[in-house]
Amino acid sequence: MAVPPTFTGFHTRAVHAGARPDPQTGSRAMPIHQTTSYVFEDAESAAAYFNLQEYGNTYSRIMNPTVAAFEERVANLEGGVGGVAFASGLAAQNAALFTLLEPGDHVLASAALYGGSVTQFKHVLRKMSVELDFVDPDDLQAWQKGIKSNTKLCFGETIGNPSGCIFDIEAIAEIAHAAGVPLMIDNTFATPYLCQPLKFGADIVVHSATKFMGGHGTSIGGVVVESGEFDWSNGRFPVIAEPSPAYHGLKFHETFGTFGYLMKLRSETLRDLGACMSPFNAFMLAQGIETLPLRMRQHVSNAKAVAAHLQQCDAVTAVHYAGLDGSRYADLVAKYLPEGPGAVFCFDLAGGRQAGIKFIENLSLFSHLANVGDAKSLVIHPATTTHRQLNDTELAASGIGPGTIRVSIGIEDAQDLIADIDYALAQLTEIKA
Repeated sequence: MAVPPTFTGFHTRAVHAGARPDPQTGSRAMPIHQTTSYVFEDAESAAAYFNLQEYGNTYSRIMNPTVAAFEERVANLEGGVGGVAFASGLAAQNAALFTLLEPGDHVLASAALYGGSVTQFKHVLRKMSVELDFVDPDDLQAWQKGIKSNTKLCFGETIGNPSGCIFDIEAIAEIAHAAGVPLMIDNTFATPYLCQPLKFGADIVVHSATKFMGGHGTSIGGVVVESGEFDWSNGRFPVIAEPSPAYHGLKFHETFGTFGYLMKLRSETLRDLGACMSPFNAFMLAQGIETLPLRMRQHVSNAKAVAAHLQQCDAVTAVHYAGLDGSRYADLVAKYLPEGPGAVFCFDLAGGRQAGIKFIENLSLFSHLANVGDAKSLVIHPATTTHRQLNDTELAASGIGPGTIRVSIGIEDAQDLIADIDYALAQLTEIKA
């Protein structure tokens, strides 16, 4: 008897993973299960669900069939054992941290992070009495020296926001693992189409699905995916390995093995913090993923063309895009991002802050707003918006100057985007550096 084929292509999985025709109605589109709760078969099964003896729907704050389909799709594309979705990218990241950290722990993080992440790390972790150190993401020795006896996590972004630096996932994973510490990667800018960090040794991946995954600026959401390979019972993580006082003394790693971290993330953190994804947003984001590979190819192609053009412009002093010839990150791009280093990058204007403001005001196609990853091209001045909470030292560490402009290149025609940029740059003739 012939064996049915196994479908492994990324495009195919982006369309089909997690979604099957509805068995009750035959609906081919993913149903939106817009419900708060679910009827139990009987009292015994209800008790089994709440004791985590059986896996099933109890309440949509904890799990929902539409959200579950989205989680399965992202986990499939990232090569993880599973995922847990949240109301936003920062909610997902905060929950991922909250699940494995305790007061007195230490986190070592890249200094080139999204401003919202820097603020979250500095202030939320402080409230949790967790120590924090930022290190140069390119300095492997700094990572090695920065790990302490109480370090519980190393954290970085595949593509730094907005500096565009490329994180050496495999090398830093080896450093972290040698100390018994997991590596968490924010893969938002790359998406699993361009890079799958778990293949290079990362243990946890977080996403703001709001960005390229959704792709159309309509829905906010986040997701955490785990490899299932980290040993949470190595003696450094009693919060996951030892009996949980919040769940009847349950030992999550011993009980669920590969799924120990994810089960704690869902059954305790999501349950108690409550930042659940709505079924409608899950539907919208999952639908966006269906075209992810098609869009990402156009995003990257346009970004390369626009970045190369900006290099030739007199008003531009630097273009920070790792896909350009001669980039210091060329080897890392070839290794981790062979299709290209995303579509979000920065460039510096000679006229500083005044030039940045005037440039943005004279654009027509680019939308001035605080988001990235839209099908439409977007622009912002990080120092006064997304990274406004950072001081000058932190801005410099993130690669941001007074005239730095961040662009998220969309899927329009490249020649139209270049024409828009050229017109805006032409208006800067009276502004001096």
